[in-house]
Amino acid sequence: MPVASAKKNTKRVAKYADMLSAMGTEPRLRIMRLLLSAHPDGLVVGEIQSELDIPNSTLSHHLEKLKNEGLVNVRRESTFLRYTANTEALQELLQFLYAECCTRNKAVKPQNIVQLCK
Repeated sequence: MPVASAKKNTKRVAKYADMLSAMGTEPRLRIMRLLLSAHPDGLVVGEIQSELDIPNSTLSHHLEKLKNEGLVNVRRESTFLRYTANTEALQELLQFLYAECCTRNKAVKPQNIVQLCK
């Protein structure tokens, strides 16, 4: 593998590891699932807090971590912040995992992945 390609692959792995790490806590994974269930409209912070019963200061920390890793988008609506799942980033992450586990060595059958989503 050429050096440039190896460096690019290393950067991609680090990026995806950071994304997975950001979702690697129970509250953040719950936030991601909630935002995906509210896609494409998303939710304002108060709705997330009410639904998941996470204290505001803690919720802000979790949302900031998810935003920093590109997993959620935020936009201001008057005095509210509306968060949405960044489905493009999640799709990219899933494609990265899928390429390694399902296409090259067939460790997981693609139809099993699709069945999980139904």
